[in-house]
Amino acid sequence: MKKCSECDGNDPLGDHKSRTLAIVGNLNVGKSVLFERMCGTRTTSFNVPGTTVSVRKGHIKGTDYDVYDTPGAYSIFSMNEDERASRDLLLVGGDSLCGVDGIILVADAKNLKRSIAIALQYAGYGLPMLLVVNMVDEAASRGIEIDSDSLSEVFGIDVCTTVASDGIGVSSVISRLNGMRVPRRLVEYPAAAKGFLEIMDKLLTSTVVSPEALGLLLLNGDRRAEEYVERNFGPGMLKQVKDLVDEFQREAPGECRVQMGTLYNMKAVQIASMVQEVEPPSRNEYLITFGDWCTQLRTGIPIAFAVLVLMYLFVGVFGATFLVNTINGTIFEGFLIPWVSKVVEPIPSQLLRDMIVDPDFGVLPTGVFLALGLVLPVIFCFYIAFRILEDSGYLSRISILLDKIFKKMGLNGKGVIPLVMGFSCVTMAILTTRMLDTKKERYIATFLLLLGMPCAPLLAVMLVILNRLPISATITVFGIIFSQMLIAGLLANRILPGERASLLMEIPPMRVPNLFQVLKISASKTCFFMKEAVPIFIMASLVVFLFERAGGLAALERFFRPVISGFMGLPEKSVQVFIKTVIRRESGAVELEHINGIYTNLQLVVNLLVMTFLTPCINATIVLYKERGGMAASAIIGAVTVYAVAIGSIVSQTCRFFGITFT
Repeated sequence: MKKCSECDGNDPLGDHKSRTLAIVGNLNVGKSVLFERMCGTRTTSFNVPGTTVSVRKGHIKGTDYDVYDTPGAYSIFSMNEDERASRDLLLVGGDSLCGVDGIILVADAKNLKRSIAIALQYAGYGLPMLLVVNMVDEAASRGIEIDSDSLSEVFGIDVCTTVASDGIGVSSVISRLNGMRVPRRLVEYPAAAKGFLEIMDKLLTSTVVSPEALGLLLLNGDRRAEEYVERNFGPGMLKQVKDLVDEFQREAPGECRVQMGTLYNMKAVQIASMVQEVEPPSRNEYLITFGDWCTQLRTGIPIAFAVLVLMYLFVGVFGATFLVNTINGTIFEGFLIPWVSKVVEPIPSQLLRDMIVDPDFGVLPTGVFLALGLVLPVIFCFYIAFRILEDSGYLSRISILLDKIFKKMGLNGKGVIPLVMGFSCVTMAILTTRMLDTKKERYIATFLLLLGMPCAPLLAVMLVILNRLPISATITVFGIIFSQMLIAGLLANRILPGERASLLMEIPPMRVPNLFQVLKISASKTCFFMKEAVPIFIMASLVVFLFERAGGLAALERFFRPVISGFMGLPEKSVQVFIKTVIRRESGAVELEHINGIYTNLQLVVNLLVMTFLTPCINATIVLYKERGGMAASAIIGAVTVYAVAIGSIVSQTCRFFGITFT
């Protein structure tokens, strides 16, 4: 490894500016997700010297650490090029001044034994290490509880637990980087190997990578380890070491990597049994039978429909209607807003007072209070419902049930989850697209969510309005919504590049969820989301307020009036309905209910369709830009807006042509 002119190598992490870490671990444990959470999108790529494997490098925000995102590996002794690149990086460095100074090892909480086995192997490098146990929420849904304090005590290093996909625990990982320690070496080697490693310890001194790790790699014929010895100790030392390796192989014949792998796995089993508890699978015959019914078409469809209704009742009615109305009416509208209005009365500037408390665009009513009064209860209810479905084992079964249907739209069975969630909250549903495997799937799901998902508040008002119209109006509205989603999915699958990922899911046993764990994880995810979201909502409210005061909203109203009145045949006041819909969907829905007396039945049907297809509320738009990036988000919003206007115009003109009035 390259030495740094700014440090003497005594401090394992040095004092110089470009300290470099490597994220390592098994395949599919969330290394790249953690890397992106810590570094953002500003990263670079390079090939590991001597390989064709590309590795990303980024800078951890708020620190003086650079970090590599390495390929997944099952063993440091593997001959696979991708897996070799992970260990080679620790020997040759990248373009960093000092190579790699420490290791962040990401473990899968669902498969802890496998992750501990490779942690034991990397411990042999003698580098400071931080152990990150990721996907603890998924482990909990399988009845797995991990004692991170005991695991930390066993290895002698810090252990963090994370849900990297949601950002939970990432700040804790970053905060512990300065306290990284060299882990204990816990594996007892056979006498012959132990003797060989003791000789290596005497010969290969003054090296950043431990002689133990070099010795084990040399025993397995690792070419990069040989180059490391030659580069740091000279050709003479390399010849002496290779002679010792040959002697060891003669006295202890056999496949070294197999023997070592067995040792690591046995120790991993022992450690895992000490630090985790696994709830035994349920043997309840009724639950087993119900689980089978969920995946069979004849019984699975009615069950899925019942689950959808229950989720809507809990998240859409109880959360988005009852809780939101209660919290807003009692806490915000009944107390906080009047109190804040009195507090700001002495402020001499009317503009500043309006910026703070304006009911339509003020920072507090539409930023802080909107987030806490509307988003928080809905998201908390969503997380509870989602955890119950996941912990019970139902989500994986409905994904299997609907996989063939969703395949036609470029999704696999997991796509049902965000689309179903869209009926409760489009903002939340966009966030759940993180669980999809490919960019193509995430783009298609996001497009469908924005194109035709009436969220709970809008759906509630739609049902109130449609209840006063003939049944033909209800059939038309929801028939168009569902049919156009299927058509849009088919077209998006053909247009967008990329492949759909195959549905690869573990099928956990059906079980009764642990209510305490459900509430604990739901509360944790909700708190993290709110900490991340509230500043964004405040900023957006401020921007919209200034835009409105500058005359921007009035200009939009004048600009779109010909389209709304001419092509779609709607009253001019529909402009204010759509503007309020974009800012806040329930605001537009309430406005439509308030002025519905000026509409004909046909105009109500057209207006409801356009409101459904139009760009969702500003909260969903903000999350869209955050999740999909500027270019993709702008393209999706543009396409959805044009489509909403087009579908409204087509329905209006077609119904007029055929004399359909819904009376």
